Amino acid sequence: MRIRDPRAWTYSLPAALLLLAPFNILASLGMDIYLPVVPAMPAILRTTPDVVQLTLTVYMIALGVGQVLFGPLSDRIGRRPVLIAGAVIFAAASLGLAITTSAPLFVALRLVQAIGASAALVALFATIRDVYADRPESAVIYSLMNAMLAFVPALGPIAGALIARAFGWQALFVALALPAIAMLFVALPKWHETRPVEAMAQKRAFGPVLASPAFWTYTLAFGAAMGTFFVFFSTAPRILMDGAGLSELGFSLAFATAALVMIATARFAERLVERWGIAGCTVRGMALLLSGAALLVLGQHLLGASFWSLMPPMWLMAVGIVLTASVSANGALQAFAHAAGTAVALHFCVQSLITGIAGTAAVVLLDGTTVWPLAGYAALMAAATLLMLARLTRRSLRD
Repeated sequence: MRIRDPRAWTYSLPAALLLLAPFNILASLGMDIYLPVVPAMPAILRTTPDVVQLTLTVYMIALGVGQVLFGPLSDRIGRRPVLIAGAVIFAAASLGLAITTSAPLFVALRLVQAIGASAALVALFATIRDVYADRPESAVIYSLMNAMLAFVPALGPIAGALIARAFGWQALFVALALPAIAMLFVALPKWHETRPVEAMAQKRAFGPVLASPAFWTYTLAFGAAMGTFFVFFSTAPRILMDGAGLSELGFSLAFATAALVMIATARFAERLVERWGIAGCTVRGMALLLSGAALLVLGQHLLGASFWSLMPPMWLMAVGIVLTASVSANGALQAFAHAAGTAVALHFCVQSLITGIAGTAAVVLLDGTTVWPLAGYAALMAAATLLMLARLTRRSLRD
């Protein structure tokens, strides 16, 4: 396979991880480290909670939609320039966020920050695919990358609470910018181009993917699962800090319990997928979302805003999120091995749009200081997914 840059990627696995991992972690931290200060941001920016919600929504949507844009761009101009540009954009936007208190500018900079994160992520995983696709280290690389992303929601808010308490909310964004700048100095001499020349000639056919019922069914399932988590972290700060009176650190520790449940479930996911299959795991995942939604409603009536009315139902839904996320990509993409890159990009793009738009609508239209947005989103999306899955099953039986 011909490579545009003749130098081989000869780094040892530990050295490669030190080069790759920070970009992976920073993109996720851009969302999670900010959560402890979300309840305080309306007063800081002199705006409404709905506008502050946009600072979460635009990051989520841009992170996913950007994959459709930057994937083809990295095939055309290379992985290295997309990664470097993404890191520069992310760092510059993070520094801008640290020094502005203008709500419109803050929202705009969050969008720019997410664009930078998306570009860096696309280049990162394209590089991993270029270098490790035919190597035995690929399984180790991917499992470690996924493990890092699983731990960020558990540790990111705790780090954010400690940083904000010690240095103020502005320090959160400085803490994102400085590592990005440091990694630029590391990547510039060491991250050489890995794009195959053949990648320039690949055509992207979106039509067949978007016409697939299986693609839409399992992408909706992924949107139901990840959107539930999105609505949870959009509302949990207000429920647990404003409603239940937890401190920023207390909230972060409570939030981490949901992430830890997801990490623990992920350890058994492969075994469960082998036992139940793609459709079976999806059905059980949606059933857990529905059960958690019912418990949220019950807890709201009996306990009001409290740790116990929110977190135990969320633990149940966290298991459902992992079950669904473990199989949704395979279910959506199994018919598109010939166009895997395009199908993956569309899968994550559509999922991010579902999550961002429908999740934000739930938070804004329902009372974001209660469990109603979370219960409503999880129940509605899980029910819709089960209906689509039933139709898909009937179609496959006819065929």
